Amino acid sequence: MDNLNLISNFAEFKELKNIDKATMIGVLEDVFRHALQKQFETDENFDVIINPEKGDLEIWRNRTVVKDGEVENPNMQISESEVKAIDPTYEIGDEYADPISLQSFGRRAVLSLRQNLASRILDLEKANLYEKYSEKVGEIITGEVYQVWKKEVLILDDENNELILPKSEQIPNDYYRKGDTIKAIVKSVEMNNNQPRIILSRTANQFLERLFEQEVPEIFDGLITIKKIVRIPGERAKVAVESYDERIDPVGACVGMKGSRIYSIVKELRNENIDVVNYTTNPQLMIQRALNPAKISSITIDEEKKTASVYLKPDQVSLAIGKGGLNIRLSKMLTGYDIDVYREVEEEDVALTEFADEIDGWIIDALKACGCDTAKSVLELPIEEIAARADLEMEQAQKVVDILKAEFEQ
Repeated sequence: MDNLNLISNFAEFKELKNIDKATMIGVLEDVFRHALQKQFETDENFDVIINPEKGDLEIWRNRTVVKDGEVENPNMQISESEVKAIDPTYEIGDEYADPISLQSFGRRAVLSLRQNLASRILDLEKANLYEKYSEKVGEIITGEVYQVWKKEVLILDDENNELILPKSEQIPNDYYRKGDTIKAIVKSVEMNNNQPRIILSRTANQFLERLFEQEVPEIFDGLITIKKIVRIPGERAKVAVESYDERIDPVGACVGMKGSRIYSIVKELRNENIDVVNYTTNPQLMIQRALNPAKISSITIDEEKKTASVYLKPDQVSLAIGKGGLNIRLSKMLTGYDIDVYREVEEEDVALTEFADEIDGWIIDALKACGCDTAKSVLELPIEEIAARADLEMEQAQKVVDILKAEFEQ
């Protein structure tokens, strides 16, 4: 290298990230040939030999031996007398190769060559880093926290590449210090001012999906499929799963023995509550499972408007809505239905004696005598049976029924 400090040594190229040896040699040769073109107007008659293992660089110029006085281009030809003074065995028409010293380029040319080389290597590193992480989008990576700022965290991977975890992609309960190990998914790779910017995320649904794949072998092997994930990061998530093997309980497999599998995921997500539900194409059943742990009394669905009216007992309403409305919000997101929750009003029965001012006393006594002492117990019977039991005319029986029904309609 003629001690020109073009690069400190070739060993540093071995340590360059993401650059294979063949590419590295190609870039070096290209840079030197560019310098030759500037110096000699052409590089066609030059051989550039690079051996990065030994740190060798050789440049040889090939010139044709011509008669004295016939040299038209000193870079392409050498006179017979000049070459014979070096080696008398050369004849006219032979190819003579002589080494080119880097010192012959001049200080300014060498400085320019060095800068060009550094720039090309840097651009190559950036391009390779961009390509490497573009292929990793959607994958989980593990890195080390290097710097914590107000709006983002700088993370280094195992090759000291810089990755960014923006505040918006952090779980609200996340807290980091320099040196902490962190897991996140590669969300996107951008090029800003020719600089690759690798964005990580811990709030993306796909991050939770990848965690399930790591913890649940049946998901990784494809025996269980995650149909849909909805999350409010750091608070709660719902995951709909389906098994293609009837022998496998998808919910049980995801939760694990005594919750061992789901516990690891919950811990990674800063204690985010995770509900795993069995997926079904039946909308009523899916809504019922999504609203778990609430027990639903009845559901009315409007398929066109994608709305569902859910009726529950009073003590189940708060369970369906959940803390801060999280359960109902996530259920809407999971099922795709706009769910309205209604409190089920239980109608109280009324004793027949309460109708003494509207129904004759002997009729009330007759109904009580045959086992009907409340309004509902009477209304549960066909009108013919009411007439027969109380020895009434059909018109009288109908009048009694109308009076009792009016009470509940009010």
